[in-house]
Amino acid sequence: MLKTFIVGLGRSGRGLHLPVLRTLRRSAPEGGLFAPAVPLGFDPFVPPGDIDPRELKRVASLAEARAELDPENTVVHLCTPPDSRAATLLELAELGFRSILVEKPIGTGNAVVARLRGIRDSHGLRLAVVAPWLHSTLTLRLVELVGAGELGELRSIAVRQHKPRLTRTFATPSHPTAFDVEPPHSVGVALRLAGSGRVTGASWTDARIGERVVPHMGSARLAIEHDGGVRTSVTSDLTSPINERSIRLEFAAGTVTGHYPTSGMDSYAQLSTDVPGVGAGRELFHDEALTACVLRVYRDFAAGADLRADFELQAQVVALLTSAKDLCLADSLSPLSLRQEAVRHAG
Repeated sequence: MLKTFIVGLGRSGRGLHLPVLRTLRRSAPEGGLFAPAVPLGFDPFVPPGDIDPRELKRVASLAEARAELDPENTVVHLCTPPDSRAATLLELAELGFRSILVEKPIGTGNAVVARLRGIRDSHGLRLAVVAPWLHSTLTLRLVELVGAGELGELRSIAVRQHKPRLTRTFATPSHPTAFDVEPPHSVGVALRLAGSGRVTGASWTDARIGERVVPHMGSARLAIEHDGGVRTSVTSDLTSPINERSIRLEFAAGTVTGHYPTSGMDSYAQLSTDVPGVGAGRELFHDEALTACVLRVYRDFAAGADLRADFELQAQVVALLTSAKDLCLADSLSPLSLRQEAVRHAG
């Protein structure tokens, strides 16, 4: 049976992982997978708050957790900010922990990913990455549609990821850019559906309210040209007044549009098809993607599965997002952009 240790008790660790673990432990989908012991949690920057001690026992350090746990039978949920994750992973590895579930994105740049890979290989770690959209029922249906070929060749993918996030953006600087919030989900799906590719265009905006500004945390847009010819566009607006997580696939013979659940308030996805000359259809189905992801990770850890391919897919996601950010930085430093910025401030 596997015990749980959550490192990082912010939005991801406390707000997402802990409720999912509570559900899985209570439902007991598989006998002997989840240990009955209360999960341990560590975060030196988060006050105790109102966490029920019957659901999470807080420890004062990683070393204290090591004294209470057998690393060989423990899954660590690493939910710290991505830019500080490598140092924590190294400390966990040196304490003997081996099974680590890393919150997305695995890093904010290629150098961070390379360091994580190096720590994994040198300490024999089993690294899994949180990738709910890749475990989503909707995504699995889309993969089946592409593979079946009944609608002909896949030509394009368009994703819209909009959410009102200004309060969190101004209160907690946990992500450096809007590319690091929602796009890691959709870029992973695009790679699963259409294969490897390269970024051909990108842009970002700041989050701005009056005189308050958080650079590069307003919106993010990128275009990907896949090696097989499919084109993907991803648009994410963190200042949007509405929630939307949609994906549109254009095939040679029709169009498929999917809507992922937008929050924990509703766990149903929708899938619509439109085939000229045949008609349109719409399906609704249950889609608890994060729950499915965590369950699969625990099963893989228990079975000793090889997780390197999943890690490398996430490494490709970070590489594409890094390319997008590099394009944005290059554009912001162009003479035209600098002149436009000077005019704006002068006005």
